[in-house]
Amino acid sequence: MALMGASDPSGEAEASKEKPFLLRAFQITLVVSLYWVTSISMVFLNKYLLGSPSLQLDTPIFVTFYQCLVTTLLCKSLSILAACCPGAMDFPTLRLDLRVTRSVLPLSVVFISMITFNNLCLKYVGVAFYNVGRSLTTVFNVLLSYLLLKQTTSFYALLTCGIIIGGFWLGVDQEGAEGTLSWTGTLFGVLASLCVSLNAIYTKKVLPAVDGSIWRLTFYNNVNACVLFLPLFLLLGELQTLRDFSQLGSAHFWGMMTLGGLFGFAIGYVTGLQIKFTSPLTHNVSGTTKACAQTVLAVLYYEETKSFLWWTSNMMVLGGSSAYTWVRGWEMKKIQEEPSPKEDEKSSMGV
Repeated sequence: MALMGASDPSGEAEASKEKPFLLRAFQITLVVSLYWVTSISMVFLNKYLLGSPSLQLDTPIFVTFYQCLVTTLLCKSLSILAACCPGAMDFPTLRLDLRVTRSVLPLSVVFISMITFNNLCLKYVGVAFYNVGRSLTTVFNVLLSYLLLKQTTSFYALLTCGIIIGGFWLGVDQEGAEGTLSWTGTLFGVLASLCVSLNAIYTKKVLPAVDGSIWRLTFYNNVNACVLFLPLFLLLGELQTLRDFSQLGSAHFWGMMTLGGLFGFAIGYVTGLQIKFTSPLTHNVSGTTKACAQTVLAVLYYEETKSFLWWTSNMMVLGGSSAYTWVRGWEMKKIQEEPSPKEDEKSSMGV
């Protein structure tokens, strides 16, 4: 994921051992902070673009389309820059291949659904409830892994999913009790969670078509998205809404739109960077903790008052997600430490 290209994992491990502890701690703190700032800023900025009373722009498809367009242009620009300055940075060469475009298209449909439902969820629900509204991703991961990949899940992992589902329903109940529940936004949140899970599964299948390059996949996904969003943009009447928009000629509006696209591109980079400097397990824990901080910030920023049970629902979702991450990490470590049958056979033969 990193712009400087992939390096040898063993070499990275050796290099990290050679680095002083304080330097490594500083680097990790810097990368995790960058991930938090980028992710939280992107959510708040998207909320402003999608549902701000001061902006009053009701064109969620256009906002999403523009962000995909910015990402496409950034990918192509970095590819050109890497070709002009090969020593300065390493970025894959991006050329539009129609055969690859068709191969990626099924994933692109899932990708488009994912980012559209994410934005529609954020449009109709508050930032504070956004994390709970999209909390069923882990549950769908388990369900789809069984239905599509025939992978079973342990009892302890299923137990954590039960905690997440309980937290989700309690959160919905408390939002309703406070009179702030949007069933439309909640439905979009559930659909977004489903699409996030599908996206993860199909990404693994499509990666060989782009030579295993995440950046090539990002480029083709966003190119397909730009093409597929255009008819949706026209059919839903957003063109006329955009024409009537009072701030269409505002430099501030287009600056915020472009900044949203930059954050959308940057989140992919900083996510990869965080995994590189820590681990996938630590990345998941960081993401869960970030979601907690984001919820608290939203409540403070929008000056909301929440009940004890509302906070309990958030803690159940975050606790269940953290527990699932820990259980899966423990199970994978246990599998790696167990000797294979062939090794047992060799050791019994004295080889």
